[in-house]
Amino acid sequence: MKLPLRLLALSFAAALPFGAHAGTTALPLPAGPIKGVDRAYIDPAVSPCKDFYDYANGAFNKVAIPGEYSNWGVNEEINERNYAILKGILESSARTSGPQGSIAQRVGDFYAAGMDEATIEKDGLTSLAPYVDEIHAIKSGRDIIPTLGKLFAQGVDAGFGFGTQIDDKDTTVMIASFAQGGLGLPERDYYFREGPEAADIRTAYVAHIARMFELAGSPADVAKANAATVMAFETKLAKVSRTLVERRDPEKNYHKYARSALAKVAPGLEWESFFRAIGLPASEKYVLIGQPEFFAAFAGLLDSEPVETWRVYLRWHLLHQSAGFLRQAFVDENFAFYGKKLSGKTELRPRWKRVLAAADNAIGEDLGQLYVKQAFSPAAKERALTMVKFHLEAMRNRIKAADWMSETTKLQAYKKIDAMRSKVGYPDVWRDYSSLTITRTSYVQNAIAASAFEFRRNLNKLGKPVDRSEWLMTPQTNNAYYEPTLNEMCFPAGILQPPFFDENADDATNYGALASTIGHELTHGFDDQGRQYDAQGNLKSWWTEDDAKKFEVRAELVAKQYSAYQPLPGLHIDGHQTLGENIADVGGLRVSYEAFKLATANKRLMPVDGFTPDQRFFIAFAQGWRTNQRPEQLRLQVTSDVHSPVHWRVVGPVANFPEFRAAFDCKEPAPSWPPIW
Repeated sequence: MKLPLRLLALSFAAALPFGAHAGTTALPLPAGPIKGVDRAYIDPAVSPCKDFYDYANGAFNKVAIPGEYSNWGVNEEINERNYAILKGILESSARTSGPQGSIAQRVGDFYAAGMDEATIEKDGLTSLAPYVDEIHAIKSGRDIIPTLGKLFAQGVDAGFGFGTQIDDKDTTVMIASFAQGGLGLPERDYYFREGPEAADIRTAYVAHIARMFELAGSPADVAKANAATVMAFETKLAKVSRTLVERRDPEKNYHKYARSALAKVAPGLEWESFFRAIGLPASEKYVLIGQPEFFAAFAGLLDSEPVETWRVYLRWHLLHQSAGFLRQAFVDENFAFYGKKLSGKTELRPRWKRVLAAADNAIGEDLGQLYVKQAFSPAAKERALTMVKFHLEAMRNRIKAADWMSETTKLQAYKKIDAMRSKVGYPDVWRDYSSLTITRTSYVQNAIAASAFEFRRNLNKLGKPVDRSEWLMTPQTNNAYYEPTLNEMCFPAGILQPPFFDENADDATNYGALASTIGHELTHGFDDQGRQYDAQGNLKSWWTEDDAKKFEVRAELVAKQYSAYQPLPGLHIDGHQTLGENIADVGGLRVSYEAFKLATANKRLMPVDGFTPDQRFFIAFAQGWRTNQRPEQLRLQVTSDVHSPVHWRVVGPVANFPEFRAAFDCKEPAPSWPPIW
């Protein structure tokens, strides 16, 4: 399954692979719903015209970040409320269970197994023994590819990425796809970036690998040598990998090959051995390869690298991806590097939250069915759908007003808006997990079983019509997405919570707070990547050549704007790496503002708490981003994420927005450049 190309920066538990980790910790929260506009966060000493983020959130800037967080803000507050609901569901299900194969049984047993620390400690690495044996059985280079296939089928990916996705240029069919991968550091440039901080991270990474091997039973000297082997091997993979910016061009990362021609793409890779190991149907005659040069180089490593190097590398990724399900020593060591070193956290989050995130990943729609009954009413769904309708109308108006666009291109853009689907709250058809066996016997075996189930579920999509009803996030997720190949937006119930959305709040608050969600995701359909997909979701040029050039000129202005921002001394945002998200932030605020005006055209709006409706709109937008970040997390985000840090997701969009300046009576001359939308 291809993940959504673009997600909001902060999420509840976005599609975690087997063994990955994400999460939060508890803090005292307001007794009632979180306000969309809260005077308590405002710093009146800051001019809104000079730094709107610090004006709207200046008082919040002083709030300490809890130890187990790399950042703390409005998303985490929403998450905590979602967690409280989900924890109640999990604990109740674990106590009462249910008939074998029922939702209550799967949810309850998964949680109970994850909370059974005594059994997890006793099991040690016993549950991983079959996979370790597979790796040890590699005798020659010809054994590597089928072994990789067997690991992939159990949810353990290494060497490269593989999955199934909608064919970007024929969105009526699913297709098998390959992409570069196989790294343990967040992004390929971590292996080459210069400077003492980058070198320190690489040194710490190697030490972390060595400690993990020691925990798995290797003598210290062997573990140290193995860690050096892994680092050297991954550096070779990184060297032939494309950068984040290079991967942002969908056309340049689309390569469709006949299955029979793959031997010419990467001679010696033994493609059919991999396909037999994963069970790829013989009827599948084509595959996608995102970065062909990576796989050509990967094939060369099959011959040039000793077999023992491959065994060491694969054992490392098995340990790495399963660490969170093993005994506490592995959990702690994994946290020491990925939590403390990379993100600046100082405390491991409670076990129940880690198990909750794993359950969300493994059986998320089972959990979601129980969540939405408590957290999202039919009335809330209706109001959210109405808001989406006004946003679509607003986007049509923004396109109509774009004097730089020809009527020829505009007509195609209108078709795209008219065809765009919106998913709100929860799926109409829930995922069927009835063939997945979950027990209370082994936490790690449950995780492996769920990963294997998901792999098979996605592989079974091949040869069948695209299921456009499927959701790419669970309903309890505090996040949203636009998927270009489906030309659809999705807003789970988990994000449609106060202060982002409150069915009882005024329009100024709701439209302002959801500018970073509805407006943002809608604009993704017309950002530098999304604009390359047509109304049916096909990667296909529908712009006149002249209009495309005009778009690129305006996009370059956005890149230049954000590249000037400096979150840490000497560390600038990469305006091209973050371009799609920045276009969606800037355009999304404008679209949401117009949607707000459309929704309230026949209403008499009055000031509330001393703020005009327009001021409340913009303050709700800014306070919807309030987040304090640790320096380590800030650096990690700037160097490995396609999203700008939160401060600049506020000051960037309002910088060139006349209606904002009018709302706060800004007198100073403002920089001005032609907007895209």
